[in-house]
Amino acid sequence: MTVLTSIPSPPYAWSQFHLGPLTVHTYAICILTGIVAAVIITQRRLSSRGAEPGVVLDIIIWAVPIGIVGARFYHVFTHIGDYFFPGANLWNVFAIWDGGNALYGSLLGGALGAYIGCRRHGIRFWSFADALAPAMLVAQSLGRFGNYFNHELFGLPTTLPWGLQIEATNAKFPPGLAAGTLFHPLFLYEIIWNLIGVGIILLVERKLHLRWGRAFAVYLIWYGLGRSWLEAIRIDPTSDGFLGIPANVWASFVAVALGIALFVIQNRRHPEPEPSVIRDGWIPRAMRGAPPAEAHGPSTSEESVEPTSRR
Repeated sequence: MTVLTSIPSPPYAWSQFHLGPLTVHTYAICILTGIVAAVIITQRRLSSRGAEPGVVLDIIIWAVPIGIVGARFYHVFTHIGDYFFPGANLWNVFAIWDGGNALYGSLLGGALGAYIGCRRHGIRFWSFADALAPAMLVAQSLGRFGNYFNHELFGLPTTLPWGLQIEATNAKFPPGLAAGTLFHPLFLYEIIWNLIGVGIILLVERKLHLRWGRAFAVYLIWYGLGRSWLEAIRIDPTSDGFLGIPANVWASFVAVALGIALFVIQNRRHPEPEPSVIRDGWIPRAMRGAPPAEAHGPSTSEESVEPTSRR
């Protein structure tokens, strides 16, 4: 029986492949797979609460592009030295296929896009956020496999049997360490942490009937706690920070604080059950153009049962 002594990094050739003239990046496939999984899970959760089929697709048309822009620019502006230096190719700022998409940036941009999409398609924003909460953790888990194929997101040296092999030629390989040094596989730690979080959100949701954004608050707290620890042991010498603390650690603290505040505030403002995931006054697409009685439900007025002899 072979005993695991380390986790090998995949060959660089696996990070991309060609389809005719197109170059397909494995990192992008991982992200897209996560998006598809999130859409399916979120739609099922919203549909079970009365939302129209396909409404999540309408919302993510706004959320995903703005989220990608937010993710990229958050990464770029927390790694200024990687992109802005004498002789730098500024087009690399937009090269998302090379890796470097920050989750916290995608949350900010995606939240803005989701809010716009929810307003345009009649879904309560916090209802959408609650449905998305466990789906986000699934999507992030799948996306982290892209970091594995890109030989990135690893932590401090370790002698543990699941240490990650990183080639000494890697730009982020710490100077002064011997070739063959193993590192904590942070991408794997985050995958495990996220999947545990899915179970916790579903369990707490079932016990406490979380609505009005409270499931999303649990997501922020859980993810922020895990990410703050992972970032504290991450090797990322180009990350900019404040007071010697990396930007992503600060962002994790903010996520936890926002999650706690959101949970407390919504608990006080909305102790009542959430009435519907559909915004008040919104007419579903299937009922638009229908006769008034059909669009607004059967009338119980005297006029609705008026005998024909009075015509």
